[in-house]
Amino acid sequence: MQDHGLLTIILLLATGVLLVGFLRYLRLPAVFAYLLTGIILGPHALAVVPDLASTRQLAAFGVVFLMFSIGLEFSLAQFLSMRRLVFGMGLAQVVLTSLIFVGIALLIPLSWKTGVILGGILAMSSTAMVVRALAEKMEIQTRHGRIAVSVLLFQDLAVVPLLILIPALAGSTTNLPHDLAMAGLKAVLVLLVLLVIGRPVMRPWFQFVANRKSTELFMLNVLLVTLGLAWITEQAGLSLALGAFVAGMLISETAYRYQVEADIAPFRDILLGLFFVTIGMLVDLPAWWANLAWVLTVLAMLLLLKGALVWGLARLFGYEPGVALRSAIVLAQAGEFGFVLLALANQYQLLPAHVLQPVLGGMLVSMMLAPILVERNGWLARQLVGSYRGHRDQQLADIRSANLQAHVVLCGYGRVGQSVGRVLEEEGIPFVALDLDPVRVRQAQSAGESIFYGDASRRDVLQAAGIFSARAVVITYANVASSQRVLSIIKELRPDLPVVVRAHDDSQLEKLEAAGADEVVPEVTEGALMLASQALLLMGFPISTVLRRVRRFRQERYQFFRGAFWGSSEPGEDQDSARLASIALGETAFAIHLSLRELNLTSFGVAVVAVRRHGIRGREPSPDTVLKPGDVLVLFGTPAALTKAETYVLEGNMIQEAATA
Repeated sequence: MQDHGLLTIILLLATGVLLVGFLRYLRLPAVFAYLLTGIILGPHALAVVPDLASTRQLAAFGVVFLMFSIGLEFSLAQFLSMRRLVFGMGLAQVVLTSLIFVGIALLIPLSWKTGVILGGILAMSSTAMVVRALAEKMEIQTRHGRIAVSVLLFQDLAVVPLLILIPALAGSTTNLPHDLAMAGLKAVLVLLVLLVIGRPVMRPWFQFVANRKSTELFMLNVLLVTLGLAWITEQAGLSLALGAFVAGMLISETAYRYQVEADIAPFRDILLGLFFVTIGMLVDLPAWWANLAWVLTVLAMLLLLKGALVWGLARLFGYEPGVALRSAIVLAQAGEFGFVLLALANQYQLLPAHVLQPVLGGMLVSMMLAPILVERNGWLARQLVGSYRGHRDQQLADIRSANLQAHVVLCGYGRVGQSVGRVLEEEGIPFVALDLDPVRVRQAQSAGESIFYGDASRRDVLQAAGIFSARAVVITYANVASSQRVLSIIKELRPDLPVVVRAHDDSQLEKLEAAGADEVVPEVTEGALMLASQALLLMGFPISTVLRRVRRFRQERYQFFRGAFWGSSEPGEDQDSARLASIALGETAFAIHLSLRELNLTSFGVAVVAVRRHGIRGREPSPDTVLKPGDVLVLFGTPAALTKAETYVLEGNMIQEAATA
């Protein structure tokens, strides 16, 4: 039996690894791999993995850690800032979806209890899938993105009362009002006790544990708090997940929130994967085929009824048809918490088998379609809503109306973008900024600033912003994936255009440079440099010494700070200090057909900063780069060294002098 159990685990791991790797290659969520693993190895297919209570109990901890993560993300300030959409549109979407499915259940006919449960299950959308897809498309701050995030926030919050409601519905109908009242009262009392006692205790307790400076102890403490509070709520007749949610809320108010989130992620992802394996084990493909019409009916209700409801609510809240349709497309699928509620309802035997399979089938198919729908939501809206297509054309026309030449394109106009814009404005350099926050765009435009609503990862938007006549691009996004997406488009349209990109720290340097950034400016590095400079000044160091130290650091760190091209004189500067110089190679230049390694210009005390060929600048060229007629060498060194190197590159008669120097 032990060997058989170990073999079962090995088969689960092997199948999971293969399927996750394959679906990742297809850029599909890992949740599909876990579901497929359960379908293939479950009792309705190969029957390799038995549907044991112990397996389901272990998988339930995946839900516990998922709810814990949601609690960590719970921010009262975030809810208040978006309260109109969260508590207005989000509440209306969940309540109206539930009422619609209660009505449908009564027409089929099914019991009203089944209708309430189905309404709660199908009201959920995929938070993880939607938020990640919107972030990759840089649509979080768009109007449809804010609608989607607000509704998803309320859905996550609505899971808590639904976790209380479903067990209560398992009781007798005559005692249902009493059971619901008692469940609600117990939930309120337990939450009050945990919050009143837990809030003042949690911060000093975590401080005490952190001061022991033990990673293992810190991790054990996180598990203790999470599972301990989950056990307390279970003993009170509520769910494990509710206690985990409270634990996450309490820890989110401490300084250790992000460390806890990073530490708990492996447990959450693995156990949640096991939970979805158990969901896949519920799938009965022959039953799906026998009830294919009902599976498609559930799918249609999700995509059309739920989508129509979101569209109507968005219109009611004052959004134009195109934005409302994009919101509906983004939220029309089922979600992870829908499966959590489905598993709970199945545990209490509240869903008949002939209802469970079609609902499960429709949910799974909708989630498989979700990545395509979310990715193409803008294109679908433009095809289906003529006024929205015209609105997009008007946006591009507005951007083109700036009609700038030799300007800078600012991608993102948050605090960093606005600071860059002010510097450019003071230097008399024209710029056009692109941003996806409609409130920011409206306020900045009213102040007379050159900013337009537009997605910089779209070719047509960059072309409208005058990318072909621009002098440079500055990307100020905090998200690396968003910056890489914009870089790929820019390098496709204008490979010679200088691009400066913001980064958080040096860990993002290689990714952004590989994507085509000419220079990457890490905030952490610059912040450290300024802190050191201020410390030196406060300790009495002369400002000239501090500035020289800053300049030397930047020359070593940044390509663009490695000297400058000087004119006939530079007042206030040491005339013997290092600088940049460019050398154009004609047909008769000595360096033609030689590699940089063969030239060995370092022997003259100069460095090759770049090679410009056919209008394209290659920074930090490879030593194996072979020079050709028409190339321009950009060298960095002292005036004397540059003079010797230039003579050697053009005439080749200073090799002996260099060798003996």
